[in-house]
Amino acid sequence: MTKVLLALIAALLLCAAAQAASLECIVPSKPGGAMDLTCKLAQKGLQGLRGTPKPPPSDMHISYLPGGIGAVAWHSLVSQRRAEPNTLVAFSGGSLLNLAQGKFGKAKSSDVRWVAALGADYGMIAVRADSPYKTLGELVAALKDHPEKVLIGVSGTIGSQDWLKMAMVVKTAGVDPKVLRFVALEGGGEAFTAMHANYVQVVSGDASEATLYAAGGNTRVLAILAEHRLPGVLANVPTAREQGIDVVWPIIRGVWMGPQVSDADYQHWVSNFDRVLASPQFAQMRAASGLFPFGLTGDALAAYVKKAVDDYGRRAAELGLVR
Repeated sequence: MTKVLLALIAALLLCAAAQAASLECIVPSKPGGAMDLTCKLAQKGLQGLRGTPKPPPSDMHISYLPGGIGAVAWHSLVSQRRAEPNTLVAFSGGSLLNLAQGKFGKAKSSDVRWVAALGADYGMIAVRADSPYKTLGELVAALKDHPEKVLIGVSGTIGSQDWLKMAMVVKTAGVDPKVLRFVALEGGGEAFTAMHANYVQVVSGDASEATLYAAGGNTRVLAILAEHRLPGVLANVPTAREQGIDVVWPIIRGVWMGPQVSDADYQHWVSNFDRVLASPQFAQMRAASGLFPFGLTGDALAAYVKKAVDDYGRRAAELGLVR
């Protein structure tokens, strides 16, 4: 009996060790959107370190924890999984906007450990390939004349970054965003699925998401909310500025981890992502994912996030969106 008990204990210890070494990236939305893309990019980047002197502990697996546009994942890590050394969570500029507006409760940017920013993204406006709207101007005109006839799919509710993008676009044409019909969805993947099913007619989302669908021929991207046209799949898509609508919306994408992760484990992951970001192969992966160069890690990223949350908070307060 003693031998059996010892064997059982040994097996449990091995299982616990295996779980501790397991590397997870949590997508705080449903599959198919830009958060999903962020974890997959981190996964590919870390795989590129295999065979090097200090490889990651294991291959990363990706899990999905949607709900509250990131709030469920945030509270899960902060309240129940605070010290997991190998668990990362994807975030975006939209996460920081929600944090600034109080959509994560009383949470502050300092409540978690910011690991790495992997790249930058930009907002975009898309319709189905068979949509009657061929340009951003035609869509805005339709929203001005008959806003009740056009459903706009966004990730999140009033005040989310997708809502704000479209609100800013129509406001330049003298349209009150309050008359628009928005449909709140959980992530960009769900928004594009809803559009292709004709549940909504427009998606206000991100360029990286659009690259996943535009190449298939069933999506028409009307405008990119960037300073200049983007390379790659969306190279022929004009910016909103080119179409007379001066709206630019950049988006940061990266990963964070729990607040009680040890300094040694945290610095280990900061170091890993420093190596990832320095890799020429990762630059190619990032471009293939529709993202653009923007790399910060550790303390530098934490400082950037704090400033961004403060800036978003001021903007949201001006619009009466802060809880």
